[in-house]
Amino acid sequence: MSDVEAIVANALAEFAAVTDAVALENTKARFLGRGGVLTDLLKNLGKLPATERREAGSRINDAKSRIEQALDARRQQLREDELDRRLRDESIDVTQPGRGTHRGGLHPITRVRFRVEALFRSLGFDVAEGPEIESDFYNFTALNMPEHHPARSMHDTFYLEGGKHLLRTHTSPIQIHYMLRNRPPIRVLAPGRVYRSDSDATHSPMFHQVEGLWVDERVSFADLKGVTAEFLQKFFDCSDLEVRFRPSFFPFTEPSAEIDMSFGAGWLEIGGCGMVHPNVLRHAGVDSERFQGFAFGMGIDRLAMLRYGVDDLRLFFQNDLRFLRQFS
Repeated sequence: MSDVEAIVANALAEFAAVTDAVALENTKARFLGRGGVLTDLLKNLGKLPATERREAGSRINDAKSRIEQALDARRQQLREDELDRRLRDESIDVTQPGRGTHRGGLHPITRVRFRVEALFRSLGFDVAEGPEIESDFYNFTALNMPEHHPARSMHDTFYLEGGKHLLRTHTSPIQIHYMLRNRPPIRVLAPGRVYRSDSDATHSPMFHQVEGLWVDERVSFADLKGVTAEFLQKFFDCSDLEVRFRPSFFPFTEPSAEIDMSFGAGWLEIGGCGMVHPNVLRHAGVDSERFQGFAFGMGIDRLAMLRYGVDDLRLFFQNDLRFLRQFS
């Protein structure tokens, strides 16, 4: 067993020579691993005479303990050396100004939606939301568009499997939900995302809409014009902005009109409106003999394009930070 001291000496020398943790573990394996030299000595103890076996085993275990202690010490030293190196190489000048963090901002569509909601709240409107996945009843039938009604073709949308549910094509279903839960008088604004199969510079498969509803005993078309004109003048910060109505058709209002506002040297269509059709009130459980109301709808994206001078709707949804940072 005279080799034991030589093995310890070799192990200590090789541990001291290695300069990284991986090399140290590889060196350890040559002495203490399954095929290591000390392991082989322990395996061969059985070949020694019984009188020598105890002393030899004690010397091997002592050698193993000394090697393990040296190994732990070298591991600790290498960790400290690595830390010193990193502190040296990755040091920073704490006197330099910090990088700071970039502050985020609201998306321009969200900014416009909040502005619209605030303006209508100032006119006494409540703000309501509803599900984006709707049943055929709330999206069409309750709004006076029964099955096979030709007006449905204007609402080409995305249907779920089975065809009984779809991504809503307007926020009008929110008004039906609201009327079923609340009794007149009702003044409610219904903003949110809607979906149709359109995609070009001025249309998106997903876009944002805001609709308003006022139901009471003496609501008239004059009230409708007054509310929409007041809103548009405040939204565009233009007290002399003119608003006009052109006759139109919507299945859920009667009479119906398009809303135009003065724009440059001409007129620009900004939304649709009309007096709520009695069938819609009846579907919502409202007494159409006693109550009447008006409804209107506008595109939030269109309002944002006009307010910020954006000529392509798709810019709002391309997530180009160079574009979006202009609104932060």
